[in-house]
Amino acid sequence: MARYALNKDAVRKARQLIDAKQYVLNSDWGVAQPRADDENSYLERHTWAELAEWHLGLTEGAADETKARYAFVYGDLRRLHRTGLIAVVYRASSWRHKEIEIAAHDLLQYLDKVTG
Repeated sequence: MARYALNKDAVRKARQLIDAKQYVLNSDWGVAQPRADDENSYLERHTWAELAEWHLGLTEGAADETKARYAFVYGDLRRLHRTGLIAVVYRASSWRHKEIEIAAHDLLQYLDKVTG
């Protein structure tokens, strides 16, 4: 099983999105989550570092500036999705990636506090 490090830049970006009210509180994550084509289009206008900020996990051992490097996406590359954070909590806890699970949980709690 792959190992992941917490992407602290992504945590910072997620908090910025929450503070800027750039979030979706109710969505179908299966539909909203970005696909490979979405990421390819995003990379035509943004850097790899900007793409990385949308992923709470960095795959250990994967080369930088490859899609294999980034895991646990939480938004649609424009806005944070509450259901995306829930999906990250679920997946990270299922696979026992504790640091990512806790970071996603903390972001979810922050979002819920901000939105009442």
